[in-house]
Amino acid sequence: MRWAKTVTMVEAHAEGEVGRVVTGGVIDIPGKSIADKLRYINEVDDSLRRFLVFEPRGAAAMSTNLIFPPSRDDADIAFLILQGDKAHAMSGSNSICLTTVLLETGMLKMVEPETIVRIETASGLVTARAQCRDGRCERVTLTMNPSFAYDLDVSLDVPGLGKVKLDIGYGGIFYALIDAAQLGLEIRPDMAKRLVEAGTAIHRAVNASLDIRHPEIEAIRGISYTMFTGRNAAGELKGATILPPGRIDRSPCGTGNSARLAVAAARGEAKLGDRFTARSIIDSTFEVGYSADTTVAGRAAVVPTISGRGWIHGIHQIGVDPTDPYPHGYSVADTWGDAFDLLN
Repeated sequence: MRWAKTVTMVEAHAEGEVGRVVTGGVIDIPGKSIADKLRYINEVDDSLRRFLVFEPRGAAAMSTNLIFPPSRDDADIAFLILQGDKAHAMSGSNSICLTTVLLETGMLKMVEPETIVRIETASGLVTARAQCRDGRCERVTLTMNPSFAYDLDVSLDVPGLGKVKLDIGYGGIFYALIDAAQLGLEIRPDMAKRLVEAGTAIHRAVNASLDIRHPEIEAIRGISYTMFTGRNAAGELKGATILPPGRIDRSPCGTGNSARLAVAAARGEAKLGDRFTARSIIDSTFEVGYSADTTVAGRAAVVPTISGRGWIHGIHQIGVDPTDPYPHGYSVADTWGDAFDLLN
């Protein structure tokens, strides 16, 4: 066997959402900061993302995480999240996968009963507090990026759906938050296809109509995802994040619930010290906390905490033979959807 490229990954999931962590075979990406590396993948050379994410080496329902030495003194590790459409700045579920992998494989030293891992992302520093026992990372609580409501009660004409009301929130990346009930939808596994179709149409309409930019981080612009929201009979938060090019986050979604908390605070529906249980479409849970008030470029913001569990479920090595006709992989709309024009 002679491979032209070899990459080793540890496979993990956080409350159902797969986040593979590359542990060997990728040395670096050009760029001094993690935001520079994000821009390089999204704007200069996308071949590594395609190799890692697309079939036959990847699949639609997963993320692949690249880790780097941090560029800032107050961080232990830096990472980027590669998904079906592009590289993303931040993800709560992937931060939980990352922390679990780093500690349980010994890449970073585990300290019981709690290990603190400071993660550099393109959207700022995220602090992970891992509850550890008997060599196991049992739960990870993330202090997320300052999150804020960007725009409330936006009304857009969406092809095929008509007038849709939504909020724009930031939780490390931008979201369009939509009450599922207004479209006659419920957050259930059997409605996944309808949720994806509606969420994708709304995603297109938002980025085509609105110029959304982070006030301090130039690399973050446009919404990354849509998130349908609701509550269950127990009053818990229900959510379904729609990820391009056409799937639902299996976890409750850390950045999405951070954005949702910021919007709730802006509406007076959440206050400092509040805690919520958030459930995904498969009924897995994150605990969401409102831990502090802050500001971002003069705008009122909140500091959320997201708490959930991660599990390692495999070690995976991939490569490419020099004669392989698909060195950068491929995607087919039966599982990948048709939303590649959602690139911002």
